[in-house]
Amino acid sequence: MNLQEALNSFNAWQNKLSAYNHAMSVIYYDAATVAPKKTAANRAHALGILSEETYKLSTGDEIVSVLEFLDSHKEELNEKEQRMVYLAYKGMKEMKKIPIEDFIAYQELLVKADDVWHKAKEDSDFELFRPVLEEIFEYNKKFAKYCAPEKHPYDYCLDQYEKGLTMEKCDEFFATLKARIVPLIKKIGEAEQVDDSCIHGDFDELSQEKFSLELMKIMGIDLGVCGLGTTEHPFTTSIGSHHDVRITTHYQRDNFASSMFSVIHEGGHALYDMHSDDEFAYTNLDGGVSMGIHESQSRFYENLLGRSEAFVNYVFPKVCECFPNQMKGYTAHDLYKAINLVTPSLIRTEADEVTYCLHVMVRYELEKRVMSGELEVKDLANEWNKLYKEYLGVDVPNDREGVLQDSHWSGGSVGYFPSYALGSAYGAHLLHKMRESVDIEKCLAEGNFEPINEWNREHIWKYGCLKNPDELLREALGEEFDPMYFIDYLEHKYSKIYNI
Repeated sequence: MNLQEALNSFNAWQNKLSAYNHAMSVIYYDAATVAPKKTAANRAHALGILSEETYKLSTGDEIVSVLEFLDSHKEELNEKEQRMVYLAYKGMKEMKKIPIEDFIAYQELLVKADDVWHKAKEDSDFELFRPVLEEIFEYNKKFAKYCAPEKHPYDYCLDQYEKGLTMEKCDEFFATLKARIVPLIKKIGEAEQVDDSCIHGDFDELSQEKFSLELMKIMGIDLGVCGLGTTEHPFTTSIGSHHDVRITTHYQRDNFASSMFSVIHEGGHALYDMHSDDEFAYTNLDGGVSMGIHESQSRFYENLLGRSEAFVNYVFPKVCECFPNQMKGYTAHDLYKAINLVTPSLIRTEADEVTYCLHVMVRYELEKRVMSGELEVKDLANEWNKLYKEYLGVDVPNDREGVLQDSHWSGGSVGYFPSYALGSAYGAHLLHKMRESVDIEKCLAEGNFEPINEWNREHIWKYGCLKNPDELLREALGEEFDPMYFIDYLEHKYSKIYNI
């Protein structure tokens, strides 16, 4: 085989793998949104077969030969080809370390786990979910041993979501945040509290959906490419490529801000996924490079933009248009203060910017202890409740609002949670850099997201997975990432809101 033949085979292989992933993504999306409750076994059957085929496709002799040939001729490849081959070769070698029966069994387990988690959450019964969760953690330990026996199993998990992330780096990062955020929370708690009554009431779902679609349009999301669905726990997924992206939300009748910010959050994910370079479609360079970078975009749009006073002033007339009776007597400033209320709470996705990282720290500590063998899954609920009392000062009334609130563990996403805190901090540093060339407040005041989106497109989105996360950040920021920008942002913003 010559170089061009190898590249043609490689590209055909990527196209085929993309099609299988497309099919599996549709099944997962359907399961989380509209699939009837009793169809999990049917999906597991289909996904088991598709998983087996993707495993064979990814580890077969033919593609191994092609990848070995291309790797040996990498100096003759361009930047894009080198990166695609590197990622595919690395992924192939790692997948071959996992026995096919374990790979398939795990995919089938996750289908079951999602179904059981929904039932357990509905019944507020962690014990129902516990046996499945034990299996998930054991599989993650097993995969870590297969793929990276030299690493701590939790370091392996963290690295799957943020390349190069370790417990040591997480511990240092969280300690830096905690040192300044905890005193800030204390000061806010002692100050005069803000009134958030304007976001509470009776908000029908149709009006909330209308408002959600309006928000997507304002953000610059192409509704012809990105759909909106509803689910228990909001998420974003790409279906096959960046040409088909789906976001979901969850409507609460008594709090329209819940869906408002889940839509803006997921919309940030969608914008990132939708704007990979078109040359990357149907390849392993398509989409976001890491969950930390992904969450930098979602948290950037949700909080740094969506909770800003300039944006609230712009969007308030549209809020009044969708909820005229509920907004009577309230001003844009009332809404701004309401959506920036700081108070320790139970639910991570509803948490304010200041206390949010404490929610993440709880999950990080628990995952780390389970993966280290220091904590058994059967004790997770009790330990969860203890840490919420210790970190946030709140009592957890039930499993639904406690250990069962997130869908991540049922999806096998052990090691994902630190990405949220990292993303928040990445986003604040990116905001600081963006201000050098973009008048962000003017854009938000006019509801013109295009200059903001264009900056992100040029510095983050278009690169897809072409660069490693640390390289991408360094080039976008012009310096090394510094979490102090995030802390400074929080202190500046909330000192003004709470007059402290």
